[in-house]
Amino acid sequence: MSAVGSTPVRSGIIGAGFIGTVHAHAVRAAGGVVSRVADSTPESSVRAAQRLGAVAASESAEALVTSDDVDVVHVCTPNATHAELAGLALRAGKAVVCEKPLATSVADADRLRALASDAGTVAAVPFVYRYYPTVREARERIAGGEAGRLWLLHGSYLQDWLASRDETNWRVDPGVGGGSRAFGDIGVHWCDLMEFVTGHRITALTATTARAHETRADGARVTTEDGACVLFRTDQGATGSVLVSQVSPGRKNALTFSFDGTEASFAFDQERPETLRVGCVGEDRMVPRDADLLTAAAARYAVLPPGHPQGYQDCFNGFFADVTAAVGGAEVPGLPSFADGVRAARITAAVIESADKAAWVDVLP
Repeated sequence: MSAVGSTPVRSGIIGAGFIGTVHAHAVRAAGGVVSRVADSTPESSVRAAQRLGAVAASESAEALVTSDDVDVVHVCTPNATHAELAGLALRAGKAVVCEKPLATSVADADRLRALASDAGTVAAVPFVYRYYPTVREARERIAGGEAGRLWLLHGSYLQDWLASRDETNWRVDPGVGGGSRAFGDIGVHWCDLMEFVTGHRITALTATTARAHETRADGARVTTEDGACVLFRTDQGATGSVLVSQVSPGRKNALTFSFDGTEASFAFDQERPETLRVGCVGEDRMVPRDADLLTAAAARYAVLPPGHPQGYQDCFNGFFADVTAAVGGAEVPGLPSFADGVRAARITAAVIESADKAAWVDVLP
């Protein structure tokens, strides 16, 4: 569905960096219109509107939120601003797509979820790795019992964009990015994917964090982690681990998982997402992203013929197509909501607490 009735969904994007640009592409792919863009200053908003192909620029985020020509507000700004901007949009009666983390504290994330529930509007968080067809295929096969009893859930999410000490970013500052960097930025994607695909929920974890660099380009002392190692237990009796790093040279966006059951294992690599590996004692099978071979729930997102690779932007396009359908009143199974954003905030808080205490901690439901 690409529009509400016969009218295209009109999006207003706050923040015009890398992720704001991805949102703009996804809006247009879903048949929507980027009606407004707001950036850090009125001047940069005008430049961003031209670059993103928006109808107009807004002089401020507040002006965009209250504009009559905006149906969906996209919050693509630094983390510490998410709670305020998403709250303004919800109180203005808008649908909201807020980048993760939903907020830099569990309390603020909970308040946003309650506000969204009271507003009765669509409120989504772009956990877009759910939108790889091969990921959906793993979910369907596990739910159908093909894995047997899942008992070991493991993987990693490795990047290298902060590998050099000479590199820095606003995310390094906990006042802007939040108390956790590597885990709060990318580890939550892995945990969301694990819980979505397997149906398991993390109930307790123990975590260690580490830094490759004690200072960065600006000379300031680094206090957030470059990497984290997390062991966890789930509500269905499985154990697992995830290794997260933003300082692993040569790994650009290597999100991998293996979910191991008594009968089969299911493995995925985001840098090679066109196949799903199904491992059995007697054989390994590579399931291609081919709509004719996938379950219906997975084939829905296989929008290109096999051999024509689908990637990250395609996932984002699928995500926003689902947001558009939900704005139009459709029920959309698997659309990541503010409840999922709260879940990510709770897991992040548990990782911070565990690393500080060097102990196992419980994760609230």
